[in-house]
Amino acid sequence: MNHTHTVVLVEGISDASAIKALAERRGRNLAAEGISVVAMGGATNIGAYSGEFGPHGRDLRLAGLCDAGEEGAFRRGLERAGLGSDLTRRDLEALGFFVCVADLEDELIRALGTATVERVVDAEGELGSFRTLQKQPTWRGRSTHDQLRRFMGAGSGRKIRYARPLVAALELDRVPRPLDGLLAHL
Repeated sequence: MNHTHTVVLVEGISDASAIKALAERRGRNLAAEGISVVAMGGATNIGAYSGEFGPHGRDLRLAGLCDAGEEGAFRRGLERAGLGSDLTRRDLEALGFFVCVADLEDELIRALGTATVERVVDAEGELGSFRTLQKQPTWRGRSTHDQLRRFMGAGSGRKIRYARPLVAALELDRVPRPLDGLLAHL
């Protein structure tokens, strides 16, 4: 990261993979632009990473993406790192940090529609596994959207495996707002 001037902090590998895939689809090479996407291994690590890379550390430009449930952790970590106080969501976005409504998978499923996501699941050879989840009593009466979110989060490494194919299936004019905002900020 010697020529890096911007670090994008994300919760996990699937988020990093989705951001890189979307940048590639838009003809961008983030690494060549001096932008490094760092999967922190969970939102609770924001304080350590923003401290290392932010104003009190290497003084690099920061940006990021988090789930709505982790917005408070991100806000507190960025405030401790010296990036503001009493940060609102608007303040976070001005800093380059965007919040997914539930999580990135939720955003992608909503943008793609369940039929398209099911086609992606089928192309990955897992439609049978998804149909099995749909038949389970806990999930039988739930919306296909909720079932797909559960499916993405249930399998070992499934979020990571599906990040790129879901982004590849996106119409570029229907990119979820947090992803679109983040890339525009970079």
